[in-house]
Amino acid sequence: MIFTGFFLGAVFGFVLQRGRFCITGALREVWIAKNTWWLGALFVPITVQALGLAALETSGLLPISTVASTFAPFATVVGGLVFGVGMVMAGGCATGTLYRAGEGLVGSWLALIFYALFATIFTRGPLGQATAAVRTWGATETPTIYASLGVSSWVLVAVLAAGTATWAYLNLTRPRLPLASLPPEKTGLAHLLFEKAWNPYAVGILVGIIAVAAWPLSWASGRQWGLGITVPVTNLTTYFTTGEQSIDWGALLVVGIIAGSFLAARASGEFKVRVPSADIIVKSLLGGALMGWGATWAGGCTIGNGLVETSMFSWQGWTALLAMLAGAGLAAKIFITNRTQLVKS
Repeated sequence: MIFTGFFLGAVFGFVLQRGRFCITGALREVWIAKNTWWLGALFVPITVQALGLAALETSGLLPISTVASTFAPFATVVGGLVFGVGMVMAGGCATGTLYRAGEGLVGSWLALIFYALFATIFTRGPLGQATAAVRTWGATETPTIYASLGVSSWVLVAVLAAGTATWAYLNLTRPRLPLASLPPEKTGLAHLLFEKAWNPYAVGILVGIIAVAAWPLSWASGRQWGLGITVPVTNLTTYFTTGEQSIDWGALLVVGIIAGSFLAARASGEFKVRVPSADIIVKSLLGGALMGWGATWAGGCTIGNGLVETSMFSWQGWTALLAMLAGAGLAAKIFITNRTQLVKS
């Protein structure tokens, strides 16, 4: 059953690459472009997954609420901020670096290697005990928002669904400047799959469906979780360095994302090995290291926290997402906005 992780990962990687679905971009554009077009698209898979998880829980198929992460406020906020800065420096979050690695971007490979390395150092290496200690500071007994409020999860699902639907409607009906495009070279399904630009809100629905499907498939393999990147990459790192960790569903999911992205990039003519400049290499390495540190302290990355824990309505997920948004804004101010102003002056 663990091989379903690879196949679902390949589909996920294909969708991410063709849809250019980037959580880093969604959070960064709030500060740079002052718009929420992509942020609104991010809330679509969160909402789809929230609906799916509530249905799985209510039907008795999977006890989703039992696996929500314990909320450690200090570690989550600091980790989220650090991760947010790191993902902007690296030019992509965990999944962003994975699918761009499949496109041939050497900078993403370097960021991914340092992300995996530092996530392992902060969990199973010299700093593992420090991380475990920080994750206990102020930890709460009640991990979910609906449990704290004493309401059914369906109440929050309904609020989230209504808000996301309204947000999507406003964004999709707002006039937008047409994007320049070349005359199509393909027709039919080939044009749709490998050439036509995908609407991010449609991509969000696909990502949400993939996220829901991950739960029963992963659970059947003995891994009680859905989509995740940080723990799987540490498992892979440990396996290839010490051999002490076995390959599980999550590890194959990560490998599948790269494979699916590679296939999509090759089929659409977007694959090319690209070596960045020296300053981009340094930023990629530092960004990857910060993401590895931040993800371990926050209890997850933009997928584990920003997509999965948020759909479970955990305190950790929503706090981490806000902290990542703030971290992305800080990094955008330092590395993008200030640099642009210097160039103009």
